Amino acid sequence: MFNVQDNIFYPGYGVAIIEEVIEKMVGEKSLKLFKLKFLYKETTILLPLDKIGSCGIRYLCNLDAINKIFKFFYLPPERKFEFLDFTPSGWNRRNKDYQLRLQSGKIDDVAHVYKELMNIAQQKELSFGEKKIVAVAEELLVQEIAVVTGHDAQSVLDQLHAPFKQFLYTQSNITQFSSAA
Repeated sequence: MFNVQDNIFYPGYGVAIIEEVIEKMVGEKSLKLFKLKFLYKETTILLPLDKIGSCGIRYLCNLDAINKIFKFFYLPPERKFEFLDFTPSGWNRRNKDYQLRLQSGKIDDVAHVYKELMNIAQQKELSFGEKKIVAVAEELLVQEIAVVTGHDAQSVLDQLHAPFKQFLYTQSNITQFSSAA
């Protein structure tokens, strides 16, 4: 169960802190709510405690998961560029898949979307929709990695871009994250 002052990840929105538990009357019913304050946005959400299981919030990942993601970024692409469907119907399918993965709340899914779109960007200019999705995935990854590692957002962003600046991937380029604290 989550507690006040826990850092959590809210799918599609990013990293938030549970500021307090609030009790509000809604009609005749008293509801207990978590007040979530997002660390990288001027947004606050009130989340009913009885909806915690269904909304997909989770604790932040650990350093091992982050290092695994960076190793994944240096692996060859899972799908070859030639086999991706760039027709309008193919884009609709890929867009739906990307959106579902971003909303899943799993950092591995967000990393998968980011890697696929960054690999596509090496082959062609991304469409407006693809650019929006890669920006969302990048923002979600930067937020979580920065909070977990204690590194600033710009250094995390530089590390995210590193695997995609070249076509030859080598294991020696992989940076191991450790806590900055």
